[in-house]
Amino acid sequence: YSMTHASLLMTFIFSGLMHEKAPQNISFFFYRFKHHTIAKLYETFADLCSHLLSRKDILDSLRNENFDLVLLNSLDLCSLLLVEKLGKQFVVFHPMQSTSMDFRLPRDLSYVPMYGSSLTDQMDFWARVKNFLMFFDFSMMQREIFSKYDGTIQEHFAEGSRPLLSDLLLKAELWFVNSDFAFEFARSLLPNTVYVGGLMDKPNRPIPQDLEDFIIKFRDSGFVLVALGSIATMYQTKELIKEMNSAFAHLPQGVLWACKDAHWPKDVRMAPNVKIMDWLPQTDLLAHPSIRLFVNHGGINSIMEAIQHGVPMVGIPFFGDQVENMVRIEAKKIGVSVQLETLKAETFARTLKEVIEDKRYVALWGWGPLG
Repeated sequence: YSMTHASLLMTFIFSGLMHEKAPQNISFFFYRFKHHTIAKLYETFADLCSHLLSRKDILDSLRNENFDLVLLNSLDLCSLLLVEKLGKQFVVFHPMQSTSMDFRLPRDLSYVPMYGSSLTDQMDFWARVKNFLMFFDFSMMQREIFSKYDGTIQEHFAEGSRPLLSDLLLKAELWFVNSDFAFEFARSLLPNTVYVGGLMDKPNRPIPQDLEDFIIKFRDSGFVLVALGSIATMYQTKELIKEMNSAFAHLPQGVLWACKDAHWPKDVRMAPNVKIMDWLPQTDLLAHPSIRLFVNHGGINSIMEAIQHGVPMVGIPFFGDQVENMVRIEAKKIGVSVQLETLKAETFARTLKEVIEDKRYVALWGWGPLG
C-alpha cells in the first residue's frame, strides 16, 4: 500500500506539472505546482489513509504477520501513521536529494541551500536572505500538508495518544537517502542518515551485439548516450527532436538515443550517426569504455548511475527535482544544464562538444572512459 500510495502521488504531481504554466527557470517544487493544488492532493491521500486505518481486517492481517521492521517510502505520510498504529519500528527510504524534505537534519542555512532555491553552497548575503525565506516558505507548506492528516489522526487515535506527524519523522531508526556525497553539498548529518545513491546499480553485462556493432563504427570517437527518462515522450516534441537531431549531426561520435520509433517525426531525417531504440541498457552502456557523454533529464537515478561510472553529463531538466539536481551537477563540475525552453541545435551542439572535450572532466574522473 505504501509504495502504491507514493507512486500515485508522484503520478498526480507529474501530470499536474505538465500542464502547469509556471515562469521559466523557477525550480522550486511548490512554486511550479501551486500550494493549494499540492495541499488538495494530500487532502485526498489523507482521506485514503483514513479508509485504510478503518479496515480492521487489514490491520489484523498485518499484525498477524509478526514482522519486526517496516521499510517506508518518505512520500507516503500515511505509512507513518500505519506503523504507529501497529507499534512497529521502521526505516525510511527517501527517493530524492536530502534537502527535498525536512526530516529534522540540522539546517545550516548559511551554506546548505534549500530545495528549489537554485542556490549552491557558495552564498553571499542576499543569497542567504533568499535561502532563509525559502526555508520559511518550505516550513509553512510542510505544516499545511501535515495538517491535512489532523482529521485522520483524531478519528483513529485516542485522545492523549494522538501523534504529530513531525514527531513521527524523528522515530525512524534509519533514513536511507537516494543520494551521494559526490552529488550533495556538504552538510551536517545525523548518525541514522545514510546516503545510498547507486543502490540500484547492477553488475555490468555485455551489451547486445547490434549496439556493439554501431559503437565500433565510430572507433576512438566513441559514443553519446541519450536517455531522457520514462516519460520523455511527453516532452520530446517535434521541435525538440528536430533541434537535438540537428545538433547530434555535428558530432564525430555515434549517438544512441532512447526514443520510440513511433514518436519520431516523419518529416525529420535522422542524422547518420544517430540510432534510436525504444529501450536501451542504460547502466551497461554507461559502463562501456567508449562512452563520452550522457545526455539525460536530470533524474536522480540517472545521475547516480553516471556518477558511479564516471561519465560527464549534459542535462535537460523538465520538472520537479530535475532542475535542482542539475544545479548540483554544474556546481560539482560533473556536467552542465541546458534549458528546455531555449534549446537550439547550434548552441546545443557547442555545449555537447565543450563537455566532451573539456579537460576538467578528465581531471575530475581518474578512471573509466575519461581515465
